[in-house]
Amino acid sequence: MKKLIATLSLSALVLGAFAQENTKTVGGSGPMISLDKEVHDYGTIEQNANGTCEFKVTNTGDQPLIISKCQGSCGCTVPKCETAPIAPGATSIITVKYATERVGPINKSVTITSNAVNAPTKIIRIKGEVKASANAAPTSPVKANSPMAPTAK
Repeated sequence: MKKLIATLSLSALVLGAFAQENTKTVGGSGPMISLDKEVHDYGTIEQNANGTCEFKVTNTGDQPLIISKCQGSCGCTVPKCETAPIAPGATSIITVKYATERVGPINKSVTITSNAVNAPTKIIRIKGEVKASANAAPTSPVKANSPMAPTAK
């Protein structure tokens, strides 16, 4: 009987410790990431225009927020984020540069990895459309003897 009581007491103690630890995380203590926006819409921009935008990151938690990695969804989307700890209540900027030499729709993402208890992995997006500039050369010129070349009538 003593062994049963000892086992139950020990089990309750261990379960209580896990429950208390989990409550701290869910209750909000620790670093927390908050962004001023989750999507940047370029709208319609001209080919070779400045494709840089910024996302403001705020640490709304009570411990330092550390962004360990920012990864673009492709080589045409290059994010830059500070890896220095962001103090509680402080802000930092993530700069995203999109290669605007490509004509067409923009729909890319950046994955932010951090120690935030509310969102250790956060995805932000950029969208819009790049229109060919008036002085841009065609990307694939049509040859004179090609079936796609205009014909004289």
